[in-house]
Amino acid sequence: MEIFETISISLYLLLMLAIGVYSYRKSTSNSEEFLIGGRKIGAVVTALSAGAADMSGWLLMGLPGAMYFSGLGSIWLVIGVTVGAYLNYIFVAPRLRVYTEVSQNAITLPVFFENRYKDKTHLLKITSSVFILIFFTLYTSAGMVAGGKLFESAFHLDYSTGVWITSMVVVMYTFMGGFLAVSLTDFVQGTIMVLALIIVPIVALNELGGVNETINLINSKGSHYLDFFEGTTTIGIISLLAWGLGYFGQPHILVRFMAIEHPEDLTKARRVGISWMIFTVIGAVLVGLIGIAYTMKLDIATMQLFDSSQKEAETVFIYFSRVLFHPLVSGFLLSAILAAIMSTISSQLLVTSSSLTEDIYKPFYGQNKSSKHLLLVSRLAVLAVAAIALLLSLHPKDNILNLVGNAWAGFGAAFGPLILLALLNPKSTWQGALWGMLAGGVVVLLWVYFEHPYKDIYEIIPGFIIALLVNLIISAITYKPDQVITDEFNHMESILQSK
Repeated sequence: MEIFETISISLYLLLMLAIGVYSYRKSTSNSEEFLIGGRKIGAVVTALSAGAADMSGWLLMGLPGAMYFSGLGSIWLVIGVTVGAYLNYIFVAPRLRVYTEVSQNAITLPVFFENRYKDKTHLLKITSSVFILIFFTLYTSAGMVAGGKLFESAFHLDYSTGVWITSMVVVMYTFMGGFLAVSLTDFVQGTIMVLALIIVPIVALNELGGVNETINLINSKGSHYLDFFEGTTTIGIISLLAWGLGYFGQPHILVRFMAIEHPEDLTKARRVGISWMIFTVIGAVLVGLIGIAYTMKLDIATMQLFDSSQKEAETVFIYFSRVLFHPLVSGFLLSAILAAIMSTISSQLLVTSSSLTEDIYKPFYGQNKSSKHLLLVSRLAVLAVAAIALLLSLHPKDNILNLVGNAWAGFGAAFGPLILLALLNPKSTWQGALWGMLAGGVVVLLWVYFEHPYKDIYEIIPGFIIALLVNLIISAITYKPDQVITDEFNHMESILQSK
């Protein structure tokens, strides 16, 4: 690793730790502040935090690689996630922010589910907590693996060393500053990501001689690269668009909506968040497409390497960072990838530890414990979850990574219909919610791991539809009027209408 790149990356890592120290001093006096920031997070921080936590390394590596390898036929996934994020802000964000506070000030999704449905059996809370613990521990591990591979491929460090560096920095600022630290670091990381994805395409286009020259070079390699429908099918397009359904059920994104200070701030957060998303995904798309023209004109050897597999093509952003910029700037640009990875790890780590503390430990062991005690447990939970994820990441197994690869669909199918019906349908019951959640998660797993002739359909589609139908049918059978639920639901609606 060049000395200047080392300086840039080191400064970035020190900044993340400094934010952790600041957050520790500013807002971690009790578990509510540690786990949800005391519901005092501003609109801009909420927007960039949700975006950075959502995108991960997919934005700077996976999406440019897909565009380089397949062309604009992959754009439907971008459209799907952008529309899904927008609809999440419209239908879920304001209702979830208000209803979680109205329903006994729930600070985690499993507690909200129990409070919303008045589930005295605790089955809904425990089952949803188990989903979060299992999937997010694996998800966190995958993020650490990505960090290790980034240091290995970009900086030529040992893989294990990369895992340790990534893990220790994330764990330290999350352990110290909790949700505030995670949100503020996400804000910084989101800013770095959007700047990187604006700068790189502009400089690369200038090197090639402009837009027309770039388009001509791409077309000379193959006209299909700029065709939205080449190499796609109707089912394939629907499956890519269906990625948007996953937003309704992602705990690490939904918790941002719960933490914003004022519900009316979500309008500003939506504008900032969707604008950020549009800039970043367009930038990522352009990095991949411009990479086709650049390597074809100026670096045939690299073109042949990238053409060999999509995995190789996913390093196109790293390639541009190295060939177009001074090492001091390239270090900043490479830190954008690390920022994307770290933002998602920290968010998932905090959601998992909050579920362990608030949804499992507190009801059974901590009912009479002080706020300081629960704060300590929250911090220890961060360490426990991180330790397990770290051990998994040091010796990654294919089956674990495959499972994590489907976690978006799993959460989207299991929690998505549950969240929507909890917020939009007062006649949804805890029995319908429980069985719908289980049905969605099970269908996704069966769809992925059992052989059948419909593998080209993204698993979130059958999982989401079946979960929704099961919830509606069982709720219709088990519904009994509950005045408390009706009053809380009406209270939520009246607050929303008054804003």
